[in-house]
Amino acid sequence: MSTALIAGASGLTGSALMELLLESNAYDRVKVLVRRPLEIEHPSLEQILYDYEHPDNSRIQADHVYCCLGTTMKKAVTREAFFRVDHDYPLQVARAAYQNGAGKFALVSAVGANPTSLFFYNRVKGKVEEDLKEIPFETLYIFRPSMLLGCRDEFRLAEALGKGIMKSFSFLLPGNMKPIHARQVAACMFDRMWSEEKGVHIIQSKEMQNFPLKYRERD
Repeated sequence: MSTALIAGASGLTGSALMELLLESNAYDRVKVLVRRPLEIEHPSLEQILYDYEHPDNSRIQADHVYCCLGTTMKKAVTREAFFRVDHDYPLQVARAAYQNGAGKFALVSAVGANPTSLFFYNRVKGKVEEDLKEIPFETLYIFRPSMLLGCRDEFRLAEALGKGIMKSFSFLLPGNMKPIHARQVAACMFDRMWSEEKGVHIIQSKEMQNFPLKYRERD
C-alpha cells in the first residue's frame, strides 16, 4: 500500500500536486497537512488538521513526502516569521517523515536559492536546502522553479505585474528564469518521485518546463 503526504496542499503548487496525485491513482492514500479543512472530497484523500507550532510528528507517515510550504514577506510581516514558515516548518516535516520511515522527500525551493545570497529570500531557500541534505533520506529532490504561474486565492499586484512582464519577454530570458506553471512543477515532482534514482537531486526550472500543463499518465 503506497502513501503520499503533502505539506502545503492549499498553496499554488501544493493544490496542483494534490489534484494530480488524486487523479493519477498512483497512491492508495494521499494525506495532506492542513490548518483548516479543504473543500474537496476524494476516496483516497485524508485531510490531517495540523498545527506547525504544536506538531504531532506521529501524523507524518508516508512513503513519499512532498513539501510545498512557503509564504511571502507580505503575509509573514517579519523576517523571523518568514524563516519559520520557509525553513523551520519544512525541516520539521522532513525530520518527522524520516523518523517515521519515509524513503523519499521532495521540496519546492526557488530559482536562485543560495545560503550565502545577498537576498534574504534566496538565503532562506538555500539554508533549508542545505539543512535538508543532512537528513539521510534514500532520495531527496529539490525543485527550483522560477516565477510560478497559476490561479491563486489572493491577488498580488506586484506579482501580477511581474508575471505579465516576464511572460511578454520570456523569449529573451534564459531557460531557468522563464515563468513556469505550477502544474508543470507538480508534474515533474510526481514523475521524479517514482523514479529509481537515489541520493540528492536538484531539478532546475528549465527541466520542469518540459512537462505539459495537462496531466498525462506515466508509461
